[in-house]
Amino acid sequence: MTCYTPGLMSHVTIIGAGLAGTECAWQLAEQGVDVTLIEQKPERRTPAQSQDYLAELVCSNSLRGAAMTNAVGLLKHEMRELGSLIIQSADTHAVPAGGALAVDRDRFSTEITERIDAHPRITRVAQCVEKIPDARPLVIATGPLTGDGLAADLQQHVGEHLAYYDAIAPVVLADSIDFDKVFRASRYGKGDGDDYLNCPMDETTYHAFIQAILDAEKVQPKAFEKAKYFEGCLPIEVMAERGVETLAHGGMKPVGLVDPRTGEQSHAVVQLRQENAEATHYNLVGFQTRMTWPEQKRVFRMIPGLENVEFARLGTVHRNTFVNGPEVLQSWLELKNAPGVHLAGQISGVEGYVESAACGLVLGRLLAAQHATDVVFEIPPEDTALGALVRYVHTPRKDFQPSNVLWSMFPPLEKPVRGPRKGRKLRRQEKRSEQAQQSFWAWKDNGYRVPEPASVEPVQEPQEVTRAP
Repeated sequence: MTCYTPGLMSHVTIIGAGLAGTECAWQLAEQGVDVTLIEQKPERRTPAQSQDYLAELVCSNSLRGAAMTNAVGLLKHEMRELGSLIIQSADTHAVPAGGALAVDRDRFSTEITERIDAHPRITRVAQCVEKIPDARPLVIATGPLTGDGLAADLQQHVGEHLAYYDAIAPVVLADSIDFDKVFRASRYGKGDGDDYLNCPMDETTYHAFIQAILDAEKVQPKAFEKAKYFEGCLPIEVMAERGVETLAHGGMKPVGLVDPRTGEQSHAVVQLRQENAEATHYNLVGFQTRMTWPEQKRVFRMIPGLENVEFARLGTVHRNTFVNGPEVLQSWLELKNAPGVHLAGQISGVEGYVESAACGLVLGRLLAAQHATDVVFEIPPEDTALGALVRYVHTPRKDFQPSNVLWSMFPPLEKPVRGPRKGRKLRRQEKRSEQAQQSFWAWKDNGYRVPEPASVEPVQEPQEVTRAP
């Protein structure tokens, strides 16, 4: 395992106060390290941001699956056990979302902002950073919309960096929905069984809707930009271009959703998920789009129940910048060509809210271990969710792309799962989860905090980063 040896670090500078930056700052501060947290808000916002809160959720309000048989559910469990600020706030401000953890985005971000600003060891500075500062250790957690100046300076250290485009789904006002045409239900009755609003479509309506999506005017990338989308968050028009029935078998699949008024399953369903605790706003689940705003209004009002809907937010497309982690990062998220400079969050090559915060958590604990005189912090084992995710971004592979945490990142099970084919996938996931939890607790109890070896001398200069062989 890669580990940090104890040192005398007493201060860390972090650029970016999104999910990764705030989580990293919190972990450091809670371990007794002073933090300067540099955030460009309120001086400037990225095109995707609309509020001055820290840890703003600019896309969906969902932190995805909560079940321990989901890799992301396991990841949240491990973060929760390590005192994650992000997960604590999410749990506090959760809204109904079936088998997922979704939040009231404003209350979620407000609490994080208040707790960061109230912490005596965190100093927040409002500044637009155009160049990598000299401070070391330094954490760059500027997210998918890293400013052009800082990105260009970072490129001097990492060479060619990559970019793809991400799309945001619209949000509508609840009081403008025609509730006579929609029904409440969660897929397969998960959660409370009625956590989503469902807009049913028959085959004729669905085909007309798909054709309207294909015909609609789209926001086109500039001539020098090559649109490269994250496969797990494709715009609906890109999905529609792959085949007429693609969405009916994807984001609009009706499986597990029976209309209680008819007792039947529709050809396709558009789901709406609650955005806030008051249930005044709903987002169109999976409806990321690059259609122009006038076209979004026209096309989405073809959805049954949304004929007269009012939009609180329309969909947008934005650039998502990240580095080729396996080429430029060491296993502790440190740049190979810039000692003392670390990356956290989506810029490091992970995808998703939870994964970004997880990077910040692990990095915060790694750096904090250098401040202590009796602690060695090891990266969690590779068969834990945290360990698998961190290793993903520095493990060589062909055509590296950002990714959510997946079971495929975990090492193979020691013994294959046998038995009937039906249900084998779930049994395999249960076994992986069980093995990961055992490994996590063994690490947390035995490898998380260990006495300082007597032969190890403290680091004399706090800006130097020393690692055990």
